[in-house]
Amino acid sequence: MPPTAIRYSFAVLALGVGLHALHAVTGVGHGALDSVVTDWVYTACELLGTALALTAAVRRRRERAAWTAIGIGLLLWSCGDLVWTLWLNALKDPPYPNVSDGLYLGSYLAVYAGVILLLRARMRPLRSAQWLEGAVGALTIAAIAAALVAPTLVDVTKGNVAEVVVNLAYPVEDLGLLSLVVGAMAMNRWRLDRSWVLLGLGQACNAVADAVFSYQEAAGTYVAGSWVDTLWPLGMALTALAAWQRTPVRTVEDLGSRTLPFTVGFAAVALGVLVVGQFSHVDDVAALLAASALVLAVLRGAQLFRDNVRLLAVSRHESLTDGLSGLPNRRALMIDLEQAAAEANSISPRTLALFDLDGFKQYNDAFGHAAGDALLRRLGIDLQAAVDGHGHAYRLGGDEFCALLDRHAEADDPVILAAVASLSESAEPYAVDASYGLVTLPHDAVTAGDALRLADHRMYALKHGRRATQGQAREVLLAVLAEREPDLQRHMRDVASLARVVGRQLGLDAEDLDVVVRAAELHDIGKVAIPDAILHNSGPLGEEEWAFVRQHTVIGERIVNAAEALRPVGRVVRSSHERWDGGGYPDGLAGEDIPLGARIVLACDAWDAMTSDRSYRDAIGAHEAAAELRRHAGRQFDPDVVEALLTVVLDGDRSFRPH
Repeated sequence: MPPTAIRYSFAVLALGVGLHALHAVTGVGHGALDSVVTDWVYTACELLGTALALTAAVRRRRERAAWTAIGIGLLLWSCGDLVWTLWLNALKDPPYPNVSDGLYLGSYLAVYAGVILLLRARMRPLRSAQWLEGAVGALTIAAIAAALVAPTLVDVTKGNVAEVVVNLAYPVEDLGLLSLVVGAMAMNRWRLDRSWVLLGLGQACNAVADAVFSYQEAAGTYVAGSWVDTLWPLGMALTALAAWQRTPVRTVEDLGSRTLPFTVGFAAVALGVLVVGQFSHVDDVAALLAASALVLAVLRGAQLFRDNVRLLAVSRHESLTDGLSGLPNRRALMIDLEQAAAEANSISPRTLALFDLDGFKQYNDAFGHAAGDALLRRLGIDLQAAVDGHGHAYRLGGDEFCALLDRHAEADDPVILAAVASLSESAEPYAVDASYGLVTLPHDAVTAGDALRLADHRMYALKHGRRATQGQAREVLLAVLAEREPDLQRHMRDVASLARVVGRQLGLDAEDLDVVVRAAELHDIGKVAIPDAILHNSGPLGEEEWAFVRQHTVIGERIVNAAEALRPVGRVVRSSHERWDGGGYPDGLAGEDIPLGARIVLACDAWDAMTSDRSYRDAIGAHEAAAELRRHAGRQFDPDVVEALLTVVLDGDRSFRPH
């Protein structure tokens, strides 16, 4: 059914309900139109409301079962009125109870089921707290209704047992249904969207109509076609309108904690019912319902207290725990370090060991962040195992770890050696290990802050010493190259100078830029193993000679990797002659599978070779060389690297050392 037809249908329904209300309240049309309005307009409104509710059920996939059940409830009620209009109303003395009463009462069961299904569809998951909050609200409403309505109905109800049961069944079922809707709203954390409000108003109309009808019927004052009758089609119209409201599924977290005031309010009302009972008569059922609501409210309060205690404990644990490794974090370290500083003395010293991983960034860049996170978790577990029984391990963030030992420990202490070993992992062509700084409390420092600063200073002193060693290894290799091939050494230094500024142009950080520059300096170091006859051959090379040449990057990687600290450089050296289209050597890598540093070295090497004089040819001009690079971009060279290089060399950037 198109949206326009739905709107027109609701307009017709509203017109029909309004006409019935006008006839009931003002008496307009009494006489000639009595039968038309009280029977046929009334029944037509109910059937149209039922049809609209069932149509909504068909169109709402997630809540189809709920609104189908509610629609069936409306249909049963409409059928009961239709049976009354077409048959029972024509009898001189219709039986009571009758078929219509069975249909009326059966409709409640369907609506009960629909409300429960609707609640389940809209609130996932339903937790014990929500059940308790809903029960408190429902029982309180039931207690109020029982206190106000039940005694009056019992006093005026007359007739045989069947008549009394049916007369009381209507308000009792209305009371239960209204309590269920209120409970559902409470379980929905009082997020009063339009569908719940309309559904609640619809059931309230039915409850008021049934209560007044039962009272008037028992007292002999009921008149067909009065304002009471208008409430039933109005309730159906509101229920049908509720079926067409769209409401998203809400989680407990979405709805937030907004229920406590309502639960406390209902508990206060239930307590009020019991207090009133001390001064005047309150029905026993009402008192029992109110007492039950209070008991559940107390249980909910106890549950809330327990949840808050647990939440506080969880929050404290999370605030002191590193989410990745599960180790205590920096905040936990400072708390423990403050205590250690206060307790440490010459007889019972403490040792702070601060660790920073070396090579982790290259590992993370090569294998991805997921592999890097997995490595950090693994190293954290290993570190805790290494210091277990002697102290505690911590992760301070990034690639920094820490251990606080309950005794004095030097660099050669077995626990320190085990800790350093636990933070080491070899993953070809990368090696991850750790620099560290040790501080003894109270010998080296007496406060937590001083101890942490001193440990950090000592750690970086060791790290810089290692970098100096790396630089020395590089200088040794360059010296060997200078003795063997002086011209080749000059070429490699020129390529390195150009690679430095191109790397900066591409946004490399200091650590990655350092690897690229060193790789550029050493990218042809493997040529020292190539025979002079091949290396200095001015003519074309044969296939066997080219096989020698293609091995120089692999040989270069082996030479560089002999210094373990230069392993990241060795990987770039190996790939420095790979082509963007996959036609390079030694591994046939293509595109972004080639390390960025190697792509930079290849382009810079080509530029220097074209713009430098060689024994077998003269240098070419800058613009001619630029055209050659652009012609091979996307095939031999990375296009982005080519553009960065040409930006540097054609725009006058001379921060690199010229040949």
